[in-house]
Amino acid sequence: MTMHPATRFPVTVVGYPADVAALPARDATAMSSPSATEIRRLARELYKPVRPPTRWFQALRPRICPFDELIPRVPPGATVLDVGCGAGVFLGLLAAVGRIDAGLGFDASGGAIDAARVMAAALPPGQGKRLHFEHRDASAPWPEGTFGVVSLIDVLHHIPPRVQAQVIVAAAARVAPGGRLIYKDMAIRPRWSAWANRLHDLVMAREWIHYRPVSEVRQWGIAGGLELESEGRKRLYWYTHEWLIFKRPTVSSENAAATAPL
Repeated sequence: MTMHPATRFPVTVVGYPADVAALPARDATAMSSPSATEIRRLARELYKPVRPPTRWFQALRPRICPFDELIPRVPPGATVLDVGCGAGVFLGLLAAVGRIDAGLGFDASGGAIDAARVMAAALPPGQGKRLHFEHRDASAPWPEGTFGVVSLIDVLHHIPPRVQAQVIVAAAARVAPGGRLIYKDMAIRPRWSAWANRLHDLVMAREWIHYRPVSEVRQWGIAGGLELESEGRKRLYWYTHEWLIFKRPTVSSENAAATAPL
């Protein structure tokens, strides 16, 4: 992956600039878990200001990615760090349905970040101001601070195998106590489905991808101090998806044992 110069990110207690951190939390009544049909409609609306072909790709992505399974995993009012955010569709959807308080995404593609910023700028002021996007590589220094949710959606297979474990551990380190790590990637089985997705990336990204068994990612997350909360699997067309939802304990088991009454 291309290395990009690191930029310093002004940090508050949750890793956001003061203008975002100071925003009031959204009304809980605005929070929702949209259906797959509603998500597809929202994606089309979100990317109308973005030029083709990015507009078309992002509008179509909810048809092949199970965002309807992932959005409900984000607690209402969360602050979110989206690693390898691409053109920002996950954060855009979360902001559009009023589910998050603020979101920060970063990606190695400057063009994708430009599109994400255009998308966010077109959102209503109360939503768009809560989103920030940065151009940086996953192997460069990450934004500091901790977040209520850290997400890696279809990222790991684009990362060289030698540093995949490091990326998962780094993501786990950014999860605040009580927060979640949302991991979603393409399944290595069945083989025909994995090869179909490999061909997709060869054509669309001109890249030879690197699958990792979900069992190994599960071990890395646990090694990073997280607990596995749930996992799932779903096929959309020929794309087979699998996800892991981790949670960081509010109190470590060691501290709990130390403070437990005798």
